[in-house]
Amino acid sequence: MFLSVFDIFKIGIGPSSSHTVGPMVAAGRFLDQLRGQGHQRYARIAVSLHGSLAFTGKGHASDQAVILGLLEQKPDSVECDLIDQMIADISKSKQLKPVGLPAIAFDPASDLVFDYDQALPGHSNGMVFRAFDGSGELLDELICYSIGGGFVVSDKELEEGQQAAQPAGLDAMPYPFANAAEMLDMGKTSGLTIAQMKRANECTRMSEAELDAGLDRIWDAMQSCIERGLRESGVLPGGLKVRRRAHEMLEKLRARKGHNKPFEHWVVDWLSVYAMAVNEENAAGGRVVTSPTNGAAGVIPAVLRYYLDHIPDANHDGVRLILLTAAAVGGIIKHNASISGAEVGCQGEVGSASAMAAAGLCAALGGENNQIENAAEIALEHHLGMTCDPIGGLVQVPCIERNAFGAVKAVTAASIALHGDGQHVVSLDSCVETMRQTGLDMHTKYKETSIGGLAANVVEC
Repeated sequence: MFLSVFDIFKIGIGPSSSHTVGPMVAAGRFLDQLRGQGHQRYARIAVSLHGSLAFTGKGHASDQAVILGLLEQKPDSVECDLIDQMIADISKSKQLKPVGLPAIAFDPASDLVFDYDQALPGHSNGMVFRAFDGSGELLDELICYSIGGGFVVSDKELEEGQQAAQPAGLDAMPYPFANAAEMLDMGKTSGLTIAQMKRANECTRMSEAELDAGLDRIWDAMQSCIERGLRESGVLPGGLKVRRRAHEMLEKLRARKGHNKPFEHWVVDWLSVYAMAVNEENAAGGRVVTSPTNGAAGVIPAVLRYYLDHIPDANHDGVRLILLTAAAVGGIIKHNASISGAEVGCQGEVGSASAMAAAGLCAALGGENNQIENAAEIALEHHLGMTCDPIGGLVQVPCIERNAFGAVKAVTAASIALHGDGQHVVSLDSCVETMRQTGLDMHTKYKETSIGGLAANVVEC
């Protein structure tokens, strides 16, 4: 499909786009399917989570996400402070009251199952929603997959997408690039930058004013997340007793101001504190923006904040340019490989985010298209092979610090690319294909199941 900048950057809640946002969206989609059937015989709903959704679903609040979706809550608008009360209410009443449907029995204790034995064939993040009548007869079913970044597809849609030669909808775009080589060729022919081509594609579906307003809304949400993360302190939920560190780091960084012998590398600390603030907020279940996933949500906001706070003559137009360029690169990676940690490991999450951020920053600093593509390739290349092994199934260790490193690598990649002329040995397309192949070869235990890597070798406290 054509991936809009607003497909790549979606406002939602933590701690995971694939394990929290995706199941919430899928549950709402199932209710819509039931409403479309036009009869009132539904008496009970049951849900099963499979694969990575089963193994790390508790740590990622996948069960709560399903319940919220069945309560018709949306990721971008649910009141985070009311979630615990909504979960408690449904656990007590054991009944759903969807708009346009009869009251339907749903007991989370028995009707929401983590199935550790049966993985579904289409993707490691599988879900099955079923609706029964009063006698227990199955009336309707939806099998779907959360494929990363909050994207959800049914089993039929997944099969159709795998058979498609190119993303649907590209033919209607003025610059229908499906990979980096096409993107560079179209840029050379048209004389446009990557951001300008992306803007032209977006404006086939909305006005320039609507696009800019949407981009500003995304940055406002990112900025708000940074600020909340910098304010908050204490221990993150989940049982690992991981302390928030961003607030304390910020206080130390502020105390350094006016130091008569500042170290040049202190700017790296600012990048790190911005990224960690976002991912601590994500780990706490707060409001974040998929960038392109929740697990990697801190990289791009950190680089954007770095751009505004530390680059002379930075401006808001540059923020929009960074988001558009990053979305173009993110769409290429998602179409040709994956942004899902459960599918290809963390190389697909933080690696993709770092590549997107590097491309965006390079563009904002005046890089030409070849340099921008080079920046994305450098950042992605040096995340290849990175596993996804969250301790306890929580997006905390190593995820929070890993976002800081992704942001630092992005800035480094942009700088290296800007010092070159855009000519390089490894193309972005080759790097993306390498990531895809590496993901296929990677053992399942290293792909967001928490049964290998750090998750298996660190004793939980």
